[in-house]
Amino acid sequence: MSFPIGSWPDLPAALIAEVKAFVRIDHDADDDAIDTFLRSAAGLCEDFTGQMLIVRTVTDMLPAWQAWQKLKRLPVQAIVSVEAVEADGSSSLLAVEDYAIDIDSEGLGWVRLREESDASRMRIQYSCGLAVDWDELPAGLRQGIVRLAGYLYANRDGVDVGGPPRTVTALWRPYRRMRIA
Repeated sequence: MSFPIGSWPDLPAALIAEVKAFVRIDHDADDDAIDTFLRSAAGLCEDFTGQMLIVRTVTDMLPAWQAWQKLKRLPVQAIVSVEAVEADGSSSLLAVEDYAIDIDSEGLGWVRLREESDASRMRIQYSCGLAVDWDELPAGLRQGIVRLAGYLYANRDGVDVGGPPRTVTALWRPYRRMRIA
């Protein structure tokens, strides 16, 4: 599952500096390229681990059912709002007593309607992510992102020396959340 990266906060200069130190460059001419490689590496990290890295707001559309339904992204930090969405696309905010929510110990978010509804869908807005900013990201994830961004920078001209370093997946593997369908 790919996670949206458009809503990410700006990358801190310290993270770009880490990549520059890793690949041993001392000029600023390629900072924009490094920023792009860092975003790509972070996106790959999210896809690999199955978790959003930096907390940001997400919206899911789910059927309007009374059965518990799992939100698509994790780890869920807070469920902000639940709206009923009619077949014509109109929506209305549900009162807290009209639905139930839960965030379990695994960071999975759950939602259900308490009673039957004429709405066809529910729009759930929630915040999701491991850390509030890049500085609070677990060291293994951060180091893997830096190493992968450095690899992408060093191999940007198309010369591939055998694929990304295995160290990257070794650093990310403890945080991997696998889902069996």
